Amino acid sequence: MSIADLIKDLEPYPALHARTIQVLNLIPGEVLQDFLGDPRFQVTIDNYQPGQGWTLWMPTPGPPGQGSRCVVLRPKLNLCSEAFAFYVIAHEFAHAFLRNGPWGEILDVEEAADALAATWGFMRPPENQVNLQFGP
Repeated sequence: MSIADLIKDLEPYPALHARTIQVLNLIPGEVLQDFLGDPRFQVTIDNYQPGQGWTLWMPTPGPPGQGSRCVVLRPKLNLCSEAFAFYVIAHEFAHAFLRNGPWGEILDVEEAADALAATWGFMRPPENQVNLQFGP
């Protein structure tokens, strides 16, 4: 699988698509290869509709230890500040790489994803930059 294949679902969101490519190009090679080499890994867009819910299709789990992994990104990441979008995208990829588990001695899965994303260069922006600065 290629990066283009992996993020095909993001094409209708040009900024999000480009931001995701940038994150994927900056994470360590072994992490990217883990994603690209896993037929059960996918990246898709959140299609939540108020009053209707959402639908997510993903591959069935494989043998023990080979469950499906999916990163679901929200369309608002197409419009928010770049720094916040990079952080969220990297944080979600960190969850996927860690299989939503701990990292080293960091047992809390949210803290683990934040810490791993930070080692890749994607720190959580200061609170005053976290808001979803939507543009036109």
